[in-house]
Amino acid sequence: MILADEAGTARAGAALAGVLRPGDVVTLSGPLGVGKTTLVRALLHALGHEGEVPSPTFAIVQPYEAVSLPVWHCDLYRIEDPGELDELGLETILEDGALLVEWPERAGEAAWPQALRLSLDFAAGDARSLTARVPAAWEGRWPPR
Repeated sequence: MILADEAGTARAGAALAGVLRPGDVVTLSGPLGVGKTTLVRALLHALGHEGEVPSPTFAIVQPYEAVSLPVWHCDLYRIEDPGELDELGLETILEDGALLVEWPERAGEAAWPQALRLSLDFAAGDARSLTARVPAAWEGRWPPR
C-alpha cells in the first residue's frame, strides 16, 4: 500500500485504531524517520488520546491507558539483548489492551508470532510504502475495508 504523504500515514494509523482489539500486537519496522511514530500518534488520537505522543526511544515503553483501548507504545531501538524484554512486562497489557512495537527486530524472530507486522519504507517524494505480514488472527481485519 502506498501512503502518499504524512496525512496518508495518519489515515492508516486511524484505520488501524478502528480494528485494534485487546490482546493485539502490532509491530512497526522501517528506517529512522520513515513515519512509524506518526502512524502510532494517529492511532492513539483516534482512540481518544488528546495529548502529545512522544517517541518512547528513551523511555522504551509509554503506556496510554486513558483511551478507549489501553495501548502500550514500545520502542526497542535501544534494546541490545532480547532477554532485556523480560524486565519490561510487555505481556501484561495484552489481557485488556494492545501493544505497539517499534523496532521489533531487537526482540528476535520468535517474538509475537501472532502480531500484525507492518513495515514502512521510503517511496518517491513524501510517499511511504506500507507492507504487512498478516497472521490468521488479523485476517479480515487488515487491511481495513
